[in-house]
Amino acid sequence: MTDFTKILNKAKELETKMKESQEKIKQIRAEGVSGSNSVKIVLDGEGEMHNIQISDDIIKEEKSIIEDLIVAAHNNAKSQLKSKTSEEISKATGGLGIPGFKWPL
Repeated sequence: MTDFTKILNKAKELETKMKESQEKIKQIRAEGVSGSNSVKIVLDGEGEMHNIQISDDIIKEEKSIIEDLIVAAHNNAKSQLKSKTSEEISKATGGLGIPGFKWPL
């Protein structure tokens, strides 16, 4: 077997693993919180919001404070999501970094 054939086989193997990984990533859920758990947001692996919970206590606050807490909870969830997706990609690639490859988050 030539080196080129080995490279092609590895590329096909990596492609299969990446497709599997993408399906797993779609199932990931990440919860972001802010304001001592006053606001909770759940994102899926594609960054879509599935749930937002706002405690009754926080509703009494000023609108700008609530908006800031929602943004903070979303950013927290997004950060966790990036970590989880990076971990999944690392599993698929065996820790092999793919230069220039970024997930849409």
